[in-house]
Amino acid sequence: MVDFALVMVIALGTIWSDILGQVRINHPRLVRGWFSDLRLTDVEDGIVRIQAHNQAQLNYLQQHCRLAFLEAAQAATGRLVSVAFKANDTENTPSQPPVLPFEAEGDQLLLNHDSTFNNFVTGPCNRLAHAAALAVADDPGRAYNPFFVHGPVGLGKTHLLQAICHAIREQRPETAYHYISCETFINHFIEAVEQGLLHHFQYRYRHVGVLVIDDIQFLAERERSQEEFFHTFNTLHQSHRQIVLSADCSPSEIPSLEERLISRFNSGLVALLDRPDLETRMAIVRKKAKLRYIEVPEDVVRFIASRIDTNIRALEGALIKIDAVSQMYSGEITLEIAREALGSDSVRSVKIPVILEIVAKRLNVKVSDLQSKKRSKAITYPRHVSMYLARRLTSQSLEEIGGYFGGRDHSTVLHASRTIGEQAQQDPQLRQLLDEVALEVKNTSQ
Repeated sequence: MVDFALVMVIALGTIWSDILGQVRINHPRLVRGWFSDLRLTDVEDGIVRIQAHNQAQLNYLQQHCRLAFLEAAQAATGRLVSVAFKANDTENTPSQPPVLPFEAEGDQLLLNHDSTFNNFVTGPCNRLAHAAALAVADDPGRAYNPFFVHGPVGLGKTHLLQAICHAIREQRPETAYHYISCETFINHFIEAVEQGLLHHFQYRYRHVGVLVIDDIQFLAERERSQEEFFHTFNTLHQSHRQIVLSADCSPSEIPSLEERLISRFNSGLVALLDRPDLETRMAIVRKKAKLRYIEVPEDVVRFIASRIDTNIRALEGALIKIDAVSQMYSGEITLEIAREALGSDSVRSVKIPVILEIVAKRLNVKVSDLQSKKRSKAITYPRHVSMYLARRLTSQSLEEIGGYFGGRDHSTVLHASRTIGEQAQQDPQLRQLLDEVALEVKNTSQ
């Protein structure tokens, strides 16, 4: 007769050999000499149980090796098993939640090796956000917590988030970070509820050293997810664990976001990433060219930066296109090749002086008054309308727009734009005026 006990021992031995072998191959930096003392005790109810020799080994496995052993166990068994560690000298030690399938390392967003602080080009449009991100990476949980960065697409939000993760991984390897999209957080929460594993989900998200979530605006209209994130936020914040969030708008502008979350997001540092000015765009083109080992003459750098003023991705796309076209010729990039490559590619041609002239005519003020230091209501209102339209119809940065209005600060332009936008939602006559002026400006600029 077959000795089933012997068969089980052999089977466990084979599985354990596969698990340990894969950990050694795929995660050599985690491996310690005492791994040979570890033992696979059983595989039951979808849980692979691994026994350590003492509490110190147990702590190391739980803090640093959970995902590595989960990945290896799933590969060795061919099933979505979970992993639990225990120590043979700690019978009374509270058991840690097993590593769950939805915690797989692949759910983390991949880090682009170029998205570091060294490769981030700073300028008036992003200096505050960059400085704050450096401080967060240097002292997570203490400097600015939470850190909330927002702005239009393609201006470097994801770059800053990844730079923080790179810095923490290199300077603080003992600090566990979790870098995910908001969609992943929502999906993990839904899976945990459906599988009856909510307490495991909560342990996972409430014990991480640094939680980094991209596109947090997708929490909007997700009531249960907002509720869960509210409690996760509170737990992390109270234990001085760093929270880093990004969105395409400020917390107060995220639709259907609960007031208590808006309040908490605003309790730390909220930093805006604005469109870069010409000098910053030129520096970005130089940096992107260097990273791609592309030789670009200075006149071509200026041409690209002058032609593309929307976002960083568009600048990089233009550079790649010019480089591709140059390969059809001598391989050398010239201004003529750059013009041919971009061809009819165009950016918005609306100019702020045109907006000033049309608004001044419509609202019966002088252009010189709009650009003056006067603060009477008769001048302030049309000035704010002009700033709103400049923000809406051009690709100029806040600083550049402010320069057309007597050198006003970027915060003044932002406040004016938001004020007019909010008033337009309530005032049909103002909406009509804005639409009519916008149409006239576009027609004049053609």
